Amino acid sequence: MESGTWRLLLSMVPLLLYLLFIVYFDYNSPKPTTSGCSLFPHDHYWITSKRIVTPHEIISGAVEINGGSIISLVKEKDWQGQVKNEPVIDYGEAVLMPGLIDVHAHLDDPGRAEWEGFPSGTKAAAAGGITTLIDMPLNNFPSTVSEETLKLKKEAAKGRIYVNVGFWGGLVPENAFNASILEGLLNAGALGLKSFMCPSGINDFPMTDATHIKEGLSVLAKYKRPLLVHAEKQQELELTDGGDDPRSYSTYLKTRPASWEETAIRELLTVAKDTRIGGPAEGAHVHIVHLSDSRSSLELIKEAKNNGDSVTVETCPHYLAFSAEKIPDGDTRFKCSPPIRDASNKEKLWEALMGGDIDMLSSDHSPSAPELKLFEEGDFLRAWGGISSLQFVLPVTWSYGLRYGVTLEKLVSWWSEKPAKLAGQDLKGEIAIGKHADIVVWEPEKEFDLDENHTVHVKHPSISAYMGSRLAGKVLATFVNGNLVFDDGKHAPDACGTTILA
Repeated sequence: MESGTWRLLLSMVPLLLYLLFIVYFDYNSPKPTTSGCSLFPHDHYWITSKRIVTPHEIISGAVEINGGSIISLVKEKDWQGQVKNEPVIDYGEAVLMPGLIDVHAHLDDPGRAEWEGFPSGTKAAAAGGITTLIDMPLNNFPSTVSEETLKLKKEAAKGRIYVNVGFWGGLVPENAFNASILEGLLNAGALGLKSFMCPSGINDFPMTDATHIKEGLSVLAKYKRPLLVHAEKQQELELTDGGDDPRSYSTYLKTRPASWEETAIRELLTVAKDTRIGGPAEGAHVHIVHLSDSRSSLELIKEAKNNGDSVTVETCPHYLAFSAEKIPDGDTRFKCSPPIRDASNKEKLWEALMGGDIDMLSSDHSPSAPELKLFEEGDFLRAWGGISSLQFVLPVTWSYGLRYGVTLEKLVSWWSEKPAKLAGQDLKGEIAIGKHADIVVWEPEKEFDLDENHTVHVKHPSISAYMGSRLAGKVLATFVNGNLVFDDGKHAPDACGTTILA
């Protein structure tokens, strides 16, 4: 080839690289939508605040948004000259943070939308500052355990979600040894897999053991996606005569002791070691959901991390807010699994969270129809378990965390940055140039009573254990993909959240 031709080709390389960047950025950026998607129908605008939580510091300044992405971030002293004719929303002293990413929620759609459903669940999320949630593969019907059942869930979400929604697939015995089914589920967009090591309570989502999990990890390694595990392992128990009133929370607590978590985690870690560098499942990741036991179970997880296992762990606000000693007889709103444990356990959970041994938080929003809670009988042993919490997790975490020294930076780490990494969402979780404009605006100092006068958007407010609480931290506004989807108690008229597929 002549030298002139080579020079021409070489001169085109920067242009080609630039075009590739533009294509990538455009593909991974949210697209502008119609005015019904936003209460502030502008594609290009600024929002300002005295408290913007960025990855490196809290600044007073402005965020420039265009086409659903953050295109500039400037401090107050620098930004005035940069505004031309773009609209500006000034939030004063309110805090601007990355929108919360909830990696563990059950919206029960399709099949059990009477329990929650995509519209009410994502409206509650938006009202609570959650901009992205990852929906669990069970409690909907059928459970999401194949490419075909994931398609049903994607169809159910279309045009009915107010925030971004991704999906975990299910790892169950029927697909664990069939790599083609798992690969079909992952190729169809599941962000990872979820399994139970104890009965889930859902007939078409049976429990797995270490052999199933080992097979699942080998497939996930090829995709570099996580396996989320409900780590409790059932053991034989005997309730004593005379002191086992089913209306007493202590009776229920005895049926799911901390040893269930410890036994499951010990078994799980026998295969999690495969995720180490050079291991047969390198690239896969194990994430332990809703840890309740802050003692021996947590020590096992810390040891696994020190050994190089690719492992993370979450806990939930209800384990940090409530303690077994204060749960009233018959109040089945507080039933969940693993259960809420004693006050000293709660203190150790906070210690582990503040110290970094627990990586992140999730809601484990798990509602049901109110009649399944058996409020009249108050029977903890027979009532359906699950805490309804989606709209309240930000103020709950803040309110109960203040005495432990919680900071805005910690909130962002627990609720945005680390969940984004787990879910493989590199363009979310931070207020930074190039990231998606998913932002929550809230007033940490503003207190409110969660009572009948407070508008609650979950389908069944009466089943939430948080009703009756006084909390600090009022959400003023929520931006999703640059759209103002929630503002001053109102939602945008159209449901324009996007489905997130791997």
